Amino acid sequence: MNIAIIGSGYVGLVTGACFAELGVNVVCVDKDEEKIANLQKGIIPIYEPGLEELVKKNVAANRLDFTTNLGQAVQDALVIFIAVGTPPRGDGFADLSHVEKVAETIAEHMDGYKVIVTKSTVPVGTGQRIRKIIGSRLKEHFDFDIVSNPEFLREGSAIEDFLHPNRVVIGTSGQQGAAIMKDLYRPLYLIETPMLITDIETAELVKYASNAFLATKISFINEVANLCDAVGANVQEVAKGMGLDRRIGGKFLHPGPGYGGSCFPKDVSALSQIAKNNGYTFSIIDAVMEVNQNQRSRMVEKIQAELGEVQGKRLAMLGLAFKPNTDDMREAPSIAVIEALQALGAEIVACDPAAISEADKVLKNVTFKDDPYAAIEGADAMILMTEWNPYRNLDLERIKAQLKTPIVIDLRNIYEPKRMKEMGFQYTSVGRPLI
Repeated sequence: MNIAIIGSGYVGLVTGACFAELGVNVVCVDKDEEKIANLQKGIIPIYEPGLEELVKKNVAANRLDFTTNLGQAVQDALVIFIAVGTPPRGDGFADLSHVEKVAETIAEHMDGYKVIVTKSTVPVGTGQRIRKIIGSRLKEHFDFDIVSNPEFLREGSAIEDFLHPNRVVIGTSGQQGAAIMKDLYRPLYLIETPMLITDIETAELVKYASNAFLATKISFINEVANLCDAVGANVQEVAKGMGLDRRIGGKFLHPGPGYGGSCFPKDVSALSQIAKNNGYTFSIIDAVMEVNQNQRSRMVEKIQAELGEVQGKRLAMLGLAFKPNTDDMREAPSIAVIEALQALGAEIVACDPAAISEADKVLKNVTFKDDPYAAIEGADAMILMTEWNPYRNLDLERIKAQLKTPIVIDLRNIYEPKRMKEMGFQYTSVGRPLI
């Protein structure tokens, strides 16, 4: 089977490489000529563990190719995935202009039956919108099916998520389209991956509802952590007690500076807007967004409480990306915290294993260091922002010797309070009592 992936960003590139790994012939399309030229040379534009090796392997096997020729890709493919960006508009709703433009171009080049699949995260009703666009622009009549096939890829473990997913969701009203999609995903069916075959609108909503629920868990445990700070309880033990209940589960019950990234902020906001557009106020989701925004301010207050006067202080921040194993700085909590500390007069020296290049595009007047010890040298305090594994095993004695004052503010709870106190650190974390 030949398939085309339109959009060679994070979702499109991972999807294309993984389908090629499953034995499908894939062409990834993008209008960015430089990006395509680099991909043809094996240069990957994003940081995702294992992706470079997977791309090179399947290019060498002639199962994966890259092009800017969208028209040819459409004509050669039976299944066409739309995987372009849907960034938030000023009103919080998803911007569908890229999706609509792709739909128009598909219609112009169709020469027979096609299955057109939305892989991008799109609001409910987009599938029908695409159907109307294509149907109204076809130069001659061809049958086609519209499918919603939302992605559930976690940055940092996207390949594993694609090849061993929790579920595959396929939304369509066409029997032929459903059969082709099931055939495309057959290798996953053989490893007993659950498949939900449903209507387009339901499939579109599954993605938003899933991300909004996970964001809700994060905001909830952050609220619990704030209460723990007030009453002297330990949020990690509370989360453990909650997570042992199988109805709740322990995942996403880790307090910190709030959620970020390319998906949760955008999708939660879009779900709230979808509700408003349909005459409904999604109160829980609105509260989740408010809690997440406030959590950044609480982290700044926590830092101020430990340092007293922030003006003129040199602060070392370890971790900039919104989560480990990615270079993604979109909506990263570090941005809001750094900008607030700078407004208070602090000097920021920062380190991240992967995100420095991206951070340099969005942060001003920050000194970046490749080595965490270089960032810590002479600083008035160390702030742990992102829980990269290398930061879990730093030489604490060396850190203490290099800091001007032995202050560690752990916003991800990766160190043990008792040990830090015994070593002579002035230590604070999120939702855990001082020992």
